Amino acid sequence: MKLTYLFDPLCGWCYGAGPAIEQLAAVDGIAIALLPTGLFAGRGAGRMDAQFAEYAWSNDQRIARLTGQRFSDDYRTRILGGGGAFDSTAASLGLTAVHLTDPGREIAALKGLQTARYVHGQDMVSATGVSEILRSLGLADAAERMLAPDQMLVEAHERRLHTAGSLMRRHGLSGVPALLAGEEPDQTPLPGNVLYDPIDGLLARLGAR
Repeated sequence: MKLTYLFDPLCGWCYGAGPAIEQLAAVDGIAIALLPTGLFAGRGAGRMDAQFAEYAWSNDQRIARLTGQRFSDDYRTRILGGGGAFDSTAASLGLTAVHLTDPGREIAALKGLQTARYVHGQDMVSATGVSEILRSLGLADAAERMLAPDQMLVEAHERRLHTAGSLMRRHGLSGVPALLAGEEPDQTPLPGNVLYDPIDGLLARLGAR
């Protein structure tokens, strides 16, 4: 069965869904395609001011209680308190570079980027920061390629964003994370909360299709 995972690397709820995505990817017979949506890129990007940081930390605590995912003091101090950009462009581009150079490790790369941000308080917004994280994960080819994007990488990245946007509009989805089951054009969106429930329930739902 094919699953399509729509997400944004800077989405805290997508970080919360990470364990479910990992568990699904480990199930025989399930293939997961990742599609970044660009929710927090372009016009969706912003700055980490004090008001936004307070809102984000409050939301992060809800995610932690529901999923068990960790949001560290380093993240709160360096990232939320750092006043920098809030822009997922570099992270999404880096994941596309992984998709082109080592596609079997894209889920691991997403986890590595999110862990670097939310646990270690590392920069996951700048191209340099994303490249350093990818390199630390043993993804040197992707790390180098995203720093000097060639036409193939740019076009692949734009194509993934366009596909994600089209799927969200087609299925009436307004936010991420979102999971689609099946092949186009017969994909079925699953309720978002299934990614925070025990995996057995999600597998049972998928098996019933």
